[in-house]
Order: sequence, then structure tokens, then C-alpha cells
Amino acid sequence: DLVLLGPAADRGAVKGLRAGEALKRIEPGRGGFVSRGDDSGTHKKELALWSRAGVEPGGGWYKEAGQGMGAVITMAENLQVYPLADRGTYLAMADKIGLEVLVEGDPLLFNPYGVIAVNPERHPHVNYSGALQYIDWITSEEGQALIGGYRIRGRLLFYPDALN
Repeated sequence: DLVLLGPAADRGAVKGLRAGEALKRIEPGRGGFVSRGDDSGTHKKELALWSRAGVEPGGGWYKEAGQGMGAVITMAENLQVYPLADRGTYLAMADKIGLEVLVEGDPLLFNPYGVIAVNPERHPHVNYSGALQYIDWITSEEGQALIGGYRIRGRLLFYPDALN
């Protein structure tokens, strides 16, 4: 899932809010925001969240890093502003930064992953049978149990749902 991080001071008073309301409060004068700005899936999700919230990001309060998640979190830490981050990168960096998870659990922040085999007729060089075996395993009870048991700092990182 994705989370909205921010400094403990939380100048926008976003802690515990839903994503849309939180983004509305980050607008000018309320803390600032660092975006990946790199056309990644996370960046596209962020832009959709801004749009849904009715906010046009831009100006001095909104900075596009054009970099990966780790660099964005570091930049947000240095500027003491808000970034949208994937939970995994945040947890990997949590002991090196002071930013906190302020918004989480909103269904709009879910970030599902899927698995699909590449069409062997279009890409004959792929290992299609291996891909199908992998899909069978990752969606099996064993694969889903491993995903559901994986934690970083005691926090569940992925929510398996292939068997639901």
C-alpha cells in the first residue's frame, strides 16, 4: 500500500485523515509536498489522488524530484515536507529519517500488484511454461502464506488476495 508521510510537526494537520482531505490541507502554506515526478506508477497514482481531491499541484509548495522513492523520501526529510510513499521503501528507511506515517489505510492508497504471463505468440523468447508455474505457485496457498507472513519491522508489507 501507499502511505502519506510527513514531519512530526504535521503543519497541514493531516494525521489520520483520508487521502483526499489530507492532500487538500497540504496546499500552499501548509507544509509542502515532494512528488516523484517521474511518470512511475506511484507518480500516476499521486496525480490521480490530487485530481480526485480537486487540487492542482504546482507552484513553490510542490516539488517534482524526478527520482525514485528513496530519493524522494530523503528530499522530503531534508525539506520537512510531505511525500506519498510505498510502505516498503518507508520501512526500509524508517530508522534513518524522522518522517512519520500520517495517512494510511484509505482504500484509495491501496497499491495492488498482479502477475500475468507474457503472450508467447508475441514474445516467443519468453519461458511461458515457467511463467505459468510461477503464477500457479505465487497464487497457491503456500505462496499466499509466504506473502502474508512477510514483515518488515513487524509490519505486514503485502496483503495476499489471490485466494479471496
